[in-house]
Amino acid sequence: MWRGGKPQDDFEFSSISDYLTQDDTLVWCDICQPDEAAFTDLAQELGLNNWAVEDAVADAERAKAAVYRTHTFFTVYSVSLPQPADDSASALDVHRISGFVLPRGLITVRLSPHFDTDSVSQRFDELGGQEYGVGSLVHALLDVVVDGHFEAVQALDDGIESLEDDLFANNTQRGGLQRKTFRVRKDLVELRRVVLPMREVVNSIQHRRLDAKTSPELDPLFADLYDHVLRASEWTESLRDMVTTVFETNLSLQDARLNTVMKKLTGWAAIIAVPTAITGFYGQNVEYPGLNTVGGFVVSTALIVVIVLVLYWTFKRRDWL
Repeated sequence: MWRGGKPQDDFEFSSISDYLTQDDTLVWCDICQPDEAAFTDLAQELGLNNWAVEDAVADAERAKAAVYRTHTFFTVYSVSLPQPADDSASALDVHRISGFVLPRGLITVRLSPHFDTDSVSQRFDELGGQEYGVGSLVHALLDVVVDGHFEAVQALDDGIESLEDDLFANNTQRGGLQRKTFRVRKDLVELRRVVLPMREVVNSIQHRRLDAKTSPELDPLFADLYDHVLRASEWTESLRDMVTTVFETNLSLQDARLNTVMKKLTGWAAIIAVPTAITGFYGQNVEYPGLNTVGGFVVSTALIVVIVLVLYWTFKRRDWL
């Protein structure tokens, strides 16, 4: 809680509704893994929309924003980058954050403790703290979330570049490359579900703030935040094309390698067929010129060597061997 632009130490959860009625007070209440009964009581006391309260604690909600008469509700997802245990594990860790934007306060609800609230407080202080009202607090929160999206997109971009390098490496196992490709593709699909709806969220919150005609100094900051969201969305779309290209290129390279192997096998099979055919002919129990003579052996051997050399030179010239 901030009063008169200064942080206060006498915050009490049961007095939130009283704090929100004071003109010089700004409240941020961050509720992690809330007790459903206590949260419902708080929502009724503050007059929060029932559907929004259900969405804040429900599972598998998409990122969105909804504007009500007395407050604005939004749901966003923060993304962190844990170290995956293996190539098949996801490189993204997604956590949902819901928020209720009130005229003098922000109520955030988190189902997971893994979110850096200290960074939000730091950016709020850098922006000027209570000077710009609750809009600066909302901006600080969304800014931290969008920065996490950028880090995740950059990590996936680096991962796709690594896949591109492995595509043409001779010592790379094809099975491992396919697992990495599918893992990156799966992470990218999950990240797109998080990043793309952020345009709607930021746009709704920005227009809600403008309608309230509060803190016009935040206009450039929200515009810059919206630009970052667009850049992250466009970057994500380009990565989808890149990972699709990597996947298709890998299949094409496998077909090319298979064709090369088939050409080599066919060439060597043709070369080996020559001595097999000639020696098989001379091994028949019939009379033929040169039977049981040195000349017959020399002629057959010379015939094998000449034909084999001609075939080898022909296949080598056509890049079959």
